[in-house]
Amino acid sequence: MTDISNNQTPPAAVDWASGKAKALRKKRYAADRRLRYYGIAAISTAVLLLGILIGSLVSTGYLAFVQTHVTMEVAIDPEQVSADDPASGNYRAIVSDGVQRLFPDVEDGGALRAAAGIITNGAQVILRNRVIADRSLVGQTIRLQVPVSDPYDQLYKDVIDRDLPENRRRLNDSQIALFETLEDRGLIEAKANWGLIFSSDSRFPELAGLAGAIVGSFYALLVCFAISFPIGIAAAIYLEEFAPKNRWTDLIEVNINNLAAVPSIVFGLLGLAVFIQLFGLPRSAPLVGGLVLALMTLPTIIIVTRNSLKAVPPSIREAALGIGASRHEVILHHLLPLAIPGILTGTIIGLAQALGETAPLLLIGMNAFLTSPPGGIMEPATALPTQIFIWADSPERGFVSRTSAAILVLLGFLITMNAIAIYLRSRLERRW
Repeated sequence: MTDISNNQTPPAAVDWASGKAKALRKKRYAADRRLRYYGIAAISTAVLLLGILIGSLVSTGYLAFVQTHVTMEVAIDPEQVSADDPASGNYRAIVSDGVQRLFPDVEDGGALRAAAGIITNGAQVILRNRVIADRSLVGQTIRLQVPVSDPYDQLYKDVIDRDLPENRRRLNDSQIALFETLEDRGLIEAKANWGLIFSSDSRFPELAGLAGAIVGSFYALLVCFAISFPIGIAAAIYLEEFAPKNRWTDLIEVNINNLAAVPSIVFGLLGLAVFIQLFGLPRSAPLVGGLVLALMTLPTIIIVTRNSLKAVPPSIREAALGIGASRHEVILHHLLPLAIPGILTGTIIGLAQALGETAPLLLIGMNAFLTSPPGGIMEPATALPTQIFIWADSPERGFVSRTSAAILVLLGFLITMNAIAIYLRSRLERRW
């Protein structure tokens, strides 16, 4: 029964059929529709921008996954190459003779020099490596496929327009005529450019690859994981399960949350000052890069691990303690196994973020020019983001497509790591 004492007037009934109520409902429904349209517009804009980004990368980067080759015959003269010591042969002269075989009717010295510019400057290295691998080739005449130099590669891929006036092209009419002669004879072929993945960096775009950067990134991430994963989990367990709740632990928690938002370049400066200048660790080494990336990843792993431990129902902890389990048995046998899906997901996402960092690696020197992959964590190395930075800063036109291709390779690794995180989470996650 409603108490209406003290002269209180009961509220009047609302007439939902009145014009005022209808106008109010119409206004609320319109606001709901606007909010829904704003969400659709935001998602559409994000998808559109992502499509433009991926489209621009693919449109310029796909050319780097194909490389133009020329087939030439070379005679490996025993007087120029010794079977006992094939590494010290005169391969430059052998390649020059091979160029003359391509153009037997050309006798002018200037035209022959122009013809030699069709093939890559690394042709003698390719031939030497093949002879070293098979010494029985000494004394034989073999067919050798070598990449063409970057201008002719762009010409074959129609990046250079043959119909432009001569003064607006990198290649003049006589150079194009020599190349078209080889095309007519069927000696020019575009093949999959496996060297982009399995070769190291080079001054020549047609020979440059990402093998050194991929290996350097692998070593750096290996060091990062080996340091940040156990330390991050141990710190999170202590803060969540053992640390007393006082102002000192509150201060530590605030600082951990703040460190997760510190710009990456600050960690690079810290690594330069502490690991290189103070401790004397080698510059450009994946060990230093991994230590810096570990400092960046630690706050993320600690925060994710604590949230994963909090997500475990308290009843499991209480039940384990109730049957006589000790604190460390509760944590190791019950809490961690149930929290591991979230921990692994956060760790992999943190490593994926570390894989894409550029600024801290540039500060510690992991942008050196290296023609071979590093052999360990103490040798000079580069990484995928810094390799992209180096190629983007190169003046040669051929590095434009290779820069986009390297970005696509990096995105492929990032997508793969995130897919693994999603798979592990769906595979190991338990619902309560």
